[in-house]
Amino acid sequence: MDNSILVLGAGMVGTCTALHLQQRGFDVVLIDRRAAGEETSYGNAGLIQREAVEPYPFPRELRFVLRAATGQGAEVHWQARGLLHMALPLLRYFHNSRPQAHARATLAYSRLIALATQEHAPLIAAAQADDLVQREGFRFVFRTAGAFDLARQRAQRLLRDFGVRFDVEDAAALARAEPALRPGLAGAVHWLDPWSVRDPGALVQRYAALFAARGGRVLRGDAATLQRQGAEWVVTGADGRIAARQAVIALGPWADGLIRRFGYRYPLFIKRGYHQHYPSAAALRQPLLDAERGYVLAPMRLGLRLTTGAEFAPIDAPPTPVQLDKAQALAGELLDLGPPRAAPAWLGSRPCTADMLPVIGPAPRHPGLWFNFGHAHQGFTLGPVSGRLLAEMISGQPPVVDPSPYLPARWPG
Repeated sequence: MDNSILVLGAGMVGTCTALHLQQRGFDVVLIDRRAAGEETSYGNAGLIQREAVEPYPFPRELRFVLRAATGQGAEVHWQARGLLHMALPLLRYFHNSRPQAHARATLAYSRLIALATQEHAPLIAAAQADDLVQREGFRFVFRTAGAFDLARQRAQRLLRDFGVRFDVEDAAALARAEPALRPGLAGAVHWLDPWSVRDPGALVQRYAALFAARGGRVLRGDAATLQRQGAEWVVTGADGRIAARQAVIALGPWADGLIRRFGYRYPLFIKRGYHQHYPSAAALRQPLLDAERGYVLAPMRLGLRLTTGAEFAPIDAPPTPVQLDKAQALAGELLDLGPPRAAPAWLGSRPCTADMLPVIGPAPRHPGLWFNFGHAHQGFTLGPVSGRLLAEMISGQPPVVDPSPYLPARWPG
């Protein structure tokens, strides 16, 4: 039997899908227009977020929405063309963020998140990547006592419902833990289970190198050329035609453009984000989220990485400095950033779905075509478990979790 399969997209999700298919005896070709881990998987905050059991809902608090609409906050920035382009999926996202609907999404989402670190662990070991990983958690820091109190209540709920561990740190404990922070913060919730990665692109590259060392092929190719030719799926590579009996689309934010060519109209949209490095910044010991302002600071090989919240704009829109400038000013209130690295700020896109769940499973109308995308803020976290789940579906093995909430067939069209 011909067990050949193409995996389109060499980010965290695609690379882990290729590894899991390879482990199950498939002849896998991993294809991307660039080297592994150079797109969205490179630009994130480097967090494997075991605590992130609740997907991000559309904000429904009126004050927050008004601040975002009038451009007053740093958490969200929008371009009119982006909102118009994404209007229908955003409306569905708003609808699915109602408390009851969000609770249902959380049940499905949390089953994947629960396996995040344990699925990364064997890949980190096999790829000899322990030098990149710190297993000491992730902090949410709070500026006001009211927000800190609400966060402690939420943390207790997540411990009770999902087993997510945490410590509460008052202002004095936070100052001892992170002496680089300026005084005045109310405290922090220190999530104990997440892991942080000091070079997220390098971790994907180690995984891709492991795939290649085990006999897999990593080729340059244009996923946009994917087409069915007889019994095969074919793309155009740097050295010509690349064909296999099956194909996986794991293209993150670029998946929507490709699946539309095959007639699939799913409620997908993107949230763009930026990062900048500060090589001489005051040293943080662990990553932190400024929870009332919506940006992340994470220690990286290139310096302290400032990662912004969400920008609603078309994927090909020119970069705008607005959100990064606001986040930089806010971060400067917490610690001494110093000058940014001379290189331009990075810009990338997060692939989102209106129901906040990834798309994992068979394309409904195209035998041999499979989908694995739509992981929003958590593709880096969920790549290994998502890749395992899809590989089990393709190979006919019992799935690690019930795949039904993530199937493409949950949407018509």
